[in-house]
Amino acid sequence: MLDPKVLMTIKDLPLLAKTVIDGFMIGFNKSTVKGPGLEFSQYRSYQPGDDLRWLDWRMFARSDRYYIRESEIETSISVRFLVDASASMNHDDNGVKKIDYARFLAASLAYLANLQGDSVALNVFKDGELFSTPSKPDPQHLQRLFYHLQQVDPAGKFTKPVHYKELFAGTGRKELLVFITDMYQADGEINTLLNSLSALKHEIIVFHLMGQNELDFEFKGFSTLEDLETGETIQVNTQRAKDGYKEKLQEHLSAIKSNLTGKRIAYKMVSTAQPLDEALREFLVQRKKGVR
Repeated sequence: MLDPKVLMTIKDLPLLAKTVIDGFMIGFNKSTVKGPGLEFSQYRSYQPGDDLRWLDWRMFARSDRYYIRESEIETSISVRFLVDASASMNHDDNGVKKIDYARFLAASLAYLANLQGDSVALNVFKDGELFSTPSKPDPQHLQRLFYHLQQVDPAGKFTKPVHYKELFAGTGRKELLVFITDMYQADGEINTLLNSLSALKHEIIVFHLMGQNELDFEFKGFSTLEDLETGETIQVNTQRAKDGYKEKLQEHLSAIKSNLTGKRIAYKMVSTAQPLDEALREFLVQRKKGVR
């Protein structure tokens, strides 16, 4: 299991992504990930005696590992990563910030997509603005994407809808959109974004990041809680508030999931304490089964 705190010690993002995906694919053994847009098809590690005609040389060139192709899926698509870099993504749980986990998750999935021959692109929503890179399939572009992910430093509020037009000015080609966010919004701006993207018939996956301390509300005595985007603070008796908080949190999470799945948007809530390979495995198994 790849503990996020262990991943924090790997300062080289490309190496981290390769480490995560290599370990993840070995863990899957005969049901590895392969196919367009982070889909499953049947690939397995090469075994002595296998017919060399079924070796996937493209996979070997990209990963330096031998895989036997057991199905024929060659179509590539564009996978666009949308990363929330508003100030609330600086939330820290036991030394791991949400933005760190978002960076690891985006880098690992981008590495996997590029391994499959898919184009990858990046959009970062930060401090009211939108940073964008184009969609390309080449390894050099992947390295640029890693670089920009490494530079992300959360600040300000989530980008307002007036800037979303950059996302709608493409070629009209459908894309797989992977949105990594904490779903913190002041005026429904994230819902506005997802509604607009959904109307364009893109396939959308939302990874909703939560700190384990947010889920458990494990704070002792009186605590001062701060809104990272507005700076507002509130004094809370955490022991008294805990039960009511958990009940309201479950209602909140259920409402988010119901709203998104009702729009045919895939939803996965992930704790930043969860091992990254475990989170990816759960998600991709869920995706294979068509469960949202």
